Amino acid sequence: MPQTRLHPGELDPCARAFYRRMLEKLDAAGAQFLVGGAYAFERYTGIERHTKDFDLFARRGDLPEILEVLGAGGCSTELPYPHWLGKARCGEHFIDVIFSSGNGVAEVDAEWFAHARPAEVLGHPVKLCPPEEMIWSKAYVMERERFDGADVLHLLRAHGAELDWTRLLARFGPHWRVLLSHLVLFDFAYPRERRQIPPHVREELWGRVRAEMNAPHDGSPVCYGTLLSREQYLTDLARWGYRDARLEAEVAMSREHVEIWTAAIGDPH
Repeated sequence: MPQTRLHPGELDPCARAFYRRMLEKLDAAGAQFLVGGAYAFERYTGIERHTKDFDLFARRGDLPEILEVLGAGGCSTELPYPHWLGKARCGEHFIDVIFSSGNGVAEVDAEWFAHARPAEVLGHPVKLCPPEEMIWSKAYVMERERFDGADVLHLLRAHGAELDWTRLLARFGPHWRVLLSHLVLFDFAYPRERRQIPPHVREELWGRVRAEMNAPHDGSPVCYGTLLSREQYLTDLARWGYRDARLEAEVAMSREHVEIWTAAIGDPH
């Protein structure tokens, strides 16, 4: 009997049933988690895309309980990247349990939960990652094989006027230039939507640029490019003597974690 072809935006019924069953089990266990990834992105932007995995976000301390519940539900579980990601697999279906970001910057904390938004996913009530935190974590993804800049711009287009910009600016902290770079691209991509970004945000960031133009530099050879790509700035570290910003105190990835993450180049995550 020939297989039924699915519409590109249609989730396989088996996957749908599996993900919903796992959500129900997690809720029954009282696990603390948020739904992110493609499902939160669709709710915020209207752009629908289905992948083979389902992204849950949780605090680092809640990861063992969540993996235990998923394991009891029939999944095999592992912690392939101990600085940011756990996995649960059942046949062809995957659940990623994310507690930070690949560069170690966007750690899931209580603020994610305090500003989470209620929604329904796969017919089940959930809480979604806040759009501010989605922008924060996606803004750094600038690999050759994956660039999340369009996701950032689509989130800004849909919600820029209503975002908590004070919190978002605080999230980026000393990395505010990364946010500014996306705002410049937003203005290029959507010239008629520029008012979606409150004027005071641009004024604040460009004011910082002007203030630093004549500021003294310590000449310290540190490369922050490694926060944007785990691969494309390795030459800077190996040949030109730059320090790896991922090992600095503000990020606090360990050298072992950096090595694991570098060895996994080619993994879609």
